[in-house]
Amino acid sequence: MGPEGGPPRETAFDAEWADAVRHAVRCAVAFLVMLLAVDAGAGASSWVRAAVWAGLALVLLVILVPVRVAAGNGWVSVRGLLGERVVRTDRLVAVRWAEGVSGRVVLRDAHGGRVELDPRVLAANPELWRLVDEGVRVSRAATLRCGTAETRRLGERVDGETARAVFRVSGLE
Repeated sequence: MGPEGGPPRETAFDAEWADAVRHAVRCAVAFLVMLLAVDAGAGASSWVRAAVWAGLALVLLVILVPVRVAAGNGWVSVRGLLGERVVRTDRLVAVRWAEGVSGRVVLRDAHGGRVELDPRVLAANPELWRLVDEGVRVSRAATLRCGTAETRRLGERVDGETARAVFRVSGLE
């Protein structure tokens, strides 16, 4: 059952998140093993140095673990190590691209909620994108004040990635 005793609500998650977490753990462990091996090779091993290296590996793990993205009817959430942020996609007031090393989509709703998403997560998860897009379409008609061009650009990017994946799977690439 969904909230208020209504029908169950549909929820989609980033299907690649668990693989990304496993990759982050492997990288952190490999880093720790490398540091300990260099210490052992140099004859400088000690418990204090091993603890420092373990701390550095832990910092690397924290940096590499991606946020977990989930979406449902009218909402999207981003859960990181420091908490969860939720935005009502059916009440968006702004959609912006945050340019930089890795482009981010910034969503803000009428209630002050704000999340940053990697557009590659939406492109890799069509069901997640569908739920976000449904909310964006409602917002476009009601509350969205800026970002209609960005939402179209994001939709084109996701649709292009989905088409390429279909061609790849079907052998037409």
